[in-house]
Amino acid sequence: MSESADLTGIKVMVIDDSNTIRRSAEIFLGQSGCEVILAGDGFDALAKITDHGPDIIFCDIMMPRLDGYQTCSLIKKNSKYHSTPVVMLSSKDGLFDRARGRMVGSDEYLTKPFTKESLLSTVRKHTLQRSGDAG
Repeated sequence: MSESADLTGIKVMVIDDSNTIRRSAEIFLGQSGCEVILAGDGFDALAKITDHGPDIIFCDIMMPRLDGYQTCSLIKKNSKYHSTPVVMLSSKDGLFDRARGRMVGSDEYLTKPFTKESLLSTVRKHTLQRSGDAG
């Protein structure tokens, strides 16, 4: 699979309280050369964002303490990370969730469980269009 090589060096943060989701995302992304930053909830993520400066963030909606909408909203309100793409993850494929995600500034919506292909194509779509023809 030669097209997977184009994700080398891209920093992807995955925020999800499910260990299974974090692990599968880490495996899929790692195989494609991405640098993966994992966070178990919104507070954990906000602490790590400043350290790692991810290129794209996947954020689960249903999490304890700080839910995905609140986390996304806080990321987007920060001028340094305002343009960082945030993709909401949810096991529900609802219109309301999509609309609410848009309201807090999310760039896309991915339904769980996601496939390797949907995850990688989302990363590709949001990171390669921003960096232009860097390769």
